[in-house]
Amino acid sequence: MQNGLAALDHSTQAAIKTVVDFDQATWKHLLAKGARPAAYVFTNSFCSTCPEVFELLQQTVQQNAQPTGQPVELAAILMDVRGERALAHAHHYAGVTSIYAFDGFEPAIRQAIDPKWRNITPYVVLVARNGKQQRVTGQPTLAQLKAWLN
Repeated sequence: MQNGLAALDHSTQAAIKTVVDFDQATWKHLLAKGARPAAYVFTNSFCSTCPEVFELLQQTVQQNAQPTGQPVELAAILMDVRGERALAHAHHYAGVTSIYAFDGFEPAIRQAIDPKWRNITPYVVLVARNGKQQRVTGQPTLAQLKAWLN
């Protein structure tokens, strides 16, 4: 990662001091009233490929600056670390703007997100400006990323 990106990551992540609880109702609320465009990365504390996905998302956002100047939401949703303990993982997620942590019965929360999701991480949901969703297990393709921000 370039030094400029590292400095940006540090300043952005340093500002995150709270973790938002993520329960069965949170997903429906984010899809209805959340930021646009947004990337939601469902992860866990032991996901070895999740940091790479965040780095790709951050690079894509920086290369495709938003015409409105509005920041793009890059959210990490930790499934296995509760509450404030999730902040200890923020340094793994380049450009993260929000951190959520599952709060409740994990299988029920996952069911509310996507009944077909088989609990494989990273599970990425890209929400475009118009609300269109793309769901990806693993790293999104360049075509998916382009469609997300355009």
